[in-house]
Amino acid sequence: MMQSPRCGAKTRAGTPCLAPATRGRARCRMHGGAAGSGAPDGNRNALKHGVYTSEAIEWRKQINQLMRSSRALNAEI
Repeated sequence: MMQSPRCGAKTRAGTPCLAPATRGRARCRMHGGAAGSGAPDGNRNALKHGVYTSEAIEWRKQINQLMRSSRALNAEI
């Protein structure tokens, strides 16, 4: 057990992790060596409600433009 490669991650204290690395990987099970661990592809962790996605921003711009043009039309009438 002492001869197995060690995890290459750093702890909060700044010292290297002393846990053995998972077979075939450079990290231990707690730092991303286990199957299925880590963030999902595309960083879906950051997406909470979608208010600031590019599609939502573009949609709001189009709605605002439509509102401005309808106010201008009402002012002419």
